[in-house]
Amino acid sequence: MEVKQIQVLANELKHNVGRVIVGKENEIELLLTALIASGHVLLEDVPGTGKTLLAKTISASMGCTFQRIQFTPDLLTSDLTGIHFYNQKEGEFNFRPGPLFANLVLADEINRATPRTQSSLLECMEERQISVDGKTHPLGRPFIVLATQNPIDNQGTFPLPEAQMDRFMIRMKLGYPSTEEGVEILRRTTAKDDTANFIQPVVTLKQIMDMQESYKTVHIHEDLLRYIVNLCESTRQHNDLVLGVSPRGSQALVRAVQARAAIYGRDYVLPDDIKALAPYVLSHRLVFRNRLQQQAGRAEKLLMEIIEGLPVPSEDQLESSVK
Repeated sequence: MEVKQIQVLANELKHNVGRVIVGKENEIELLLTALIASGHVLLEDVPGTGKTLLAKTISASMGCTFQRIQFTPDLLTSDLTGIHFYNQKEGEFNFRPGPLFANLVLADEINRATPRTQSSLLECMEERQISVDGKTHPLGRPFIVLATQNPIDNQGTFPLPEAQMDRFMIRMKLGYPSTEEGVEILRRTTAKDDTANFIQPVVTLKQIMDMQESYKTVHIHEDLLRYIVNLCESTRQHNDLVLGVSPRGSQALVRAVQARAAIYGRDYVLPDDIKALAPYVLSHRLVFRNRLQQQAGRAEKLLMEIIEGLPVPSEDQLESSVK
């Protein structure tokens, strides 16, 4: 698949999702970036901003299997992965797959589950497989986890550990709509046409998998790779941080910028791609020495300060990548 074809399919997905989701063009583009780059997304926002609706609309637009899991303190690992049960008719144990065996999994309020249950996602998010009773079951493709959590409500929640956070390619917020967007939402609420229930797939699973393979052909200049490494190393050496960006984080950023370039119809990466995605891909991987500094938006501001202090590869250096 050519890069231009990825751009066409991405635009079709944007338009189809836009029939239901009012505004949020940047957020939809971020979600598509993660989808093409086979990454997982953490939606961190207050209730009622459309997180679940966005996940359902994306799933319907792709025509893929979708599972919504409500995470609660009493949720067990087997409730996610599945179990082996004894089939009396056949006289043997059979495996009953859990809801994680889907193309798009919505982990709603993921931080309400216990750490043990949360840890059951580590293997499937990184290795695309699930181990149950000593047997490994591969997951289908594509496999994307879209998790949500409320950053305000702390009662009855368990903070996501660093290992879990590091497996999300992108963390983002939907935010409240603007005044005009709010009016449009109410207009659609009072309308008789329920568009959300009539979303049709605009891309096939095969096209999704082709995009997930083809975006890797997008060229990224070695100087930009060094730029990304310097950015990540700066977070590890920062005095305010006890934990900087891991190698997995730098790999996620490379994949994300390649996917973003493909969405824009380019077969090469620009420094602007890195600057645009770095706050969404890297900020949730930072841990401050003083927990009081771990405030909303502080990690993003620190990243932007680091980016502003790093020399950007010049146009002459990147000329070969454009050619």
